[in-house]
Amino acid sequence: MNKEARVLAVNVATARRIQVGDRVMLSAINKRAVSGPVAVRPLGLEGDEQADLTVHGGLAKAVYAYPSEHYPFWRRTRALEQVSIFDELYDEPLPWGSLGENLTLAGLLETELWIGDCLVFARCTLRVTEPRYPCGKFVAAMAFPTAAKMMVREANCGVYLAVDQPGLIQAGEQFQLVPGQRQVSLVELFRAKMAGRKV
Repeated sequence: MNKEARVLAVNVATARRIQVGDRVMLSAINKRAVSGPVAVRPLGLEGDEQADLTVHGGLAKAVYAYPSEHYPFWRRTRALEQVSIFDELYDEPLPWGSLGENLTLAGLLETELWIGDCLVFARCTLRVTEPRYPCGKFVAAMAFPTAAKMMVREANCGVYLAVDQPGLIQAGEQFQLVPGQRQVSLVELFRAKMAGRKV
């Protein structure tokens, strides 16, 4: 792992209704960066919500983190697909948080993570529990039909985290990756779960 691994942005949102094509849906994917320390609690960040608790949130998926290194891929893809859905949500193309992540990270990719690894911050500790799997809402929010296929192909899924030590977190701080038992890698689990699924 890059020794300079750090948090670029801490992002939260409350669920709201958004228009996606001819559908209206409740979503909290439109996360926005906030400044200063944010409380990290067992069920997530202060000020953050999840719209569908059957697939997001809970103790095992309290915080969702995503590598900033994947943003150029999604920005290029959106440009090629001529996607404009996020234009009504944001003032710029895909700012941090617009993939629904609470933490936008730099210096740590999915390929470096194993289930049970811990991300140790100065004032809290988060544990790797599972990858994010693409769902219909992700596809609808990204607004092009191959978004899920691309996430599966690239395995740029991001990571769900449980809160082992509640506390505070803020943009700009560095963190350390502390290995767990290293039995199942994040990408291995993602590929195994997605194998044979229609996306």
